[in-house]
Amino acid sequence: MSEAMMWLMARGVWETVMMTFVSGFFGFIIGLPVGVLLYVTRPGQIIANPALYKVLSALVNIFRSIPFIILLVWMIPFTRMIVGTSIGLQAAIVPLTVGAAPFIARMVENALLEIPSGLVEAARAMGATPLQIIKKVLLPEALPAWLTPRPSR
Repeated sequence: MSEAMMWLMARGVWETVMMTFVSGFFGFIIGLPVGVLLYVTRPGQIIANPALYKVLSALVNIFRSIPFIILLVWMIPFTRMIVGTSIGLQAAIVPLTVGAAPFIARMVENALLEIPSGLVEAARAMGATPLQIIKKVLLPEALPAWLTPRPSR
């Protein structure tokens, strides 16, 4: 392989790694609060709001079901508005982030659902506010479930 070809391969690998990590980071930044909001607004949870839960859950399900190539084309005007171009590394990160966020949100919600309800009830009994329950009970307890690889269900 020629030196130019090796350089192109190295550049392609670098751009792929950058797209993966940057879109994963921003997807997590968006998906974490959405996942927590999905959990806390679920009927029977600490800030139950069935209407908000249904709307948010429907949006997450819709965005999860859109094939990426369609999302990529659909987001061209938005991507151009955000980064100034619709091609290149920066332009690819925007739809990748939007595509990753709903998956991460659902993963966060499922991790929070694995927490025994007794922990939340104990925190409530001790007078914790909903924000304290989220920050000091739910997120620390759900962290191992986020980090542990699991097979698809």
